[in-house]
Amino acid sequence: MTKTPASYFTDDSLLRRVHREKVVALSGPRALLMMAAYPVAFEGFFMATGALGDPYVRLRRTAEVMDTIAWGSRADADRQTRRVRAMHARARGVLPRAAGPFPAGTPWAADDPDLLLWIVACLADSAVLVYDRYVERLSYAERDAYWADYRVIGRLFGLADEDMPATWGDLQAYMSRMLASGDLVVTPTAREVGIDVVLRPPVPARVRPLVELSNVITVGLLPAGIRRGYGFSWDPARALAIRGGAEYVKRVLVPLLPGRLRYVGARAQAAA
Repeated sequence: MTKTPASYFTDDSLLRRVHREKVVALSGPRALLMMAAYPVAFEGFFMATGALGDPYVRLRRTAEVMDTIAWGSRADADRQTRRVRAMHARARGVLPRAAGPFPAGTPWAADDPDLLLWIVACLADSAVLVYDRYVERLSYAERDAYWADYRVIGRLFGLADEDMPATWGDLQAYMSRMLASGDLVVTPTAREVGIDVVLRPPVPARVRPLVELSNVITVGLLPAGIRRGYGFSWDPARALAIRGGAEYVKRVLVPLLPGRLRYVGARAQAAA
């Protein structure tokens, strides 16, 4: 009899390889701003359910669930995601006001496959973008393997196989369609709350310079249309500076970092 693996992923999986890198945390702010550009997700689920009432607690809980899926036992991952799915099944309503192309009264549901797919896709797309830029460029086969791992996460949150793009190329085609669809509109509320929560976290003064650097990187990673929607300015000089900095981090800094500084948590010792 074949024994069920203790975890959903192994140390050889692309998901663990990508997310053990501390620098991939830079993908989080970009992913959140991308999610908030979909009015049904933001004006419906995030605003109406009180998900932003204490956003940093909510974000920490979400990070804990994702960490359990990636590194913990299947039993713990199943238990935590079962609880999330139950909460999503109860969260539904209608848009209280017009939001972009969606009129007031447009129904939304937290377990709607369209909404869930956008959230999962933003996370995966952002993580690979940052990994490519600051660690190393993944081959097409590696991207496919990473997305295959992420489809496991999608299933745990309630998506069926047919709800998700089959390959990395299909995922990129989906992202391109969404960006060109006209459905992604940064509403005034999303602009105000997104900037306040994502770019102005409550941190000690000594950490503010690092936050400001992270913010510049986040703005540079956004698609141009969404960047303009948030009212962020950008220019070739800043783009060149960020690209040059990324090349320095990828070619010089990251390879020389000791495991305890480069990798997340206990994986630092295992990967050193």
